[in-house]
Amino acid sequence: MDDTPGPAHEPTPEPGARRDGLDRRAELSEFLRSRRARLQPEDVGLASHGRHRRVPGLRREELAQLAGVSVAYYTRLEQGNGRNVSAEVLDAIARALRLSDAEHAHLMDLAQAKQQRRRYRPPRRQQIRPALRHMLDAMEGVPAYVGGARSEILAWNRTAAALFGDWGALPPAERNWARLTFLAPDYRELFVDWDSKASDMVSYLRLYAGRHPEDPELSALVGELSVKSEEFRRLWATHDVKEKGHGVKRMHHPLVGDLSLSYETLHLPDDEGQFLSVYYAEPGSPSAEALRLLTSWGTDPASPSPETRRA
Repeated sequence: MDDTPGPAHEPTPEPGARRDGLDRRAELSEFLRSRRARLQPEDVGLASHGRHRRVPGLRREELAQLAGVSVAYYTRLEQGNGRNVSAEVLDAIARALRLSDAEHAHLMDLAQAKQQRRRYRPPRRQQIRPALRHMLDAMEGVPAYVGGARSEILAWNRTAAALFGDWGALPPAERNWARLTFLAPDYRELFVDWDSKASDMVSYLRLYAGRHPEDPELSALVGELSVKSEEFRRLWATHDVKEKGHGVKRMHHPLVGDLSLSYETLHLPDDEGQFLSVYYAEPGSPSAEALRLLTSWGTDPASPSPETRRA
């Protein structure tokens, strides 16, 4: 592990985002610091010796010792200089920091390890294959939608509109889960555990930002939400990352009351950045009956407020 980053240079992180994308050096620096801060010496088998610590978490020299690299090397990396770092070194640092699989992938993206450097290509315009639209329509009684890489809502079926709101009434630019989660008051009421929903949303955007920090549309979205939502700013600063997966969401719908719905998120390999999310209820449960009623009534639930439409 003797690959040496270039000369030490302290980055000047910019809060929020820039018009030409996020600052990859600042993102790498802040991510490593945030992961180091959450670990204590006893968490990784080191003696703390009862000394007073000026900052939370492991010291740089402790992390370097665990990863098997020099303190100077790790310091340069944490300052955002990952130009010449190898995947093997990043693997060692990820193990020392006890990163999750998603966090490990995020670190590799931010550092742009030598083996995986790639040239940025602007994402293609999001288009939905006709077969996907037909499939959504065929999923009667099951809320389902296709989302995009920046949390766009690209296509949905009638039951999804009945559950989440008539997205068709919104301008296309406002059909975005991140914007709705943080800027639409009705969605705070719809999701019983709104804090969890908000955290998941930001963690997903963080993961995408590591892969495409140069994306100007992502930067614009982050900048807008940072200005308009204090909760978004706080969550964005945690640098938590998480892949979309599966779980259970509890909701309180204005027409049918409480629902508990499981969901599965499936990435679409032939459609870059797109995923299919499907929600379903346990057969015979009150939630299943509520979904049946919503499907029969049509689309008239938590539609965004006029204030959000103007945002």
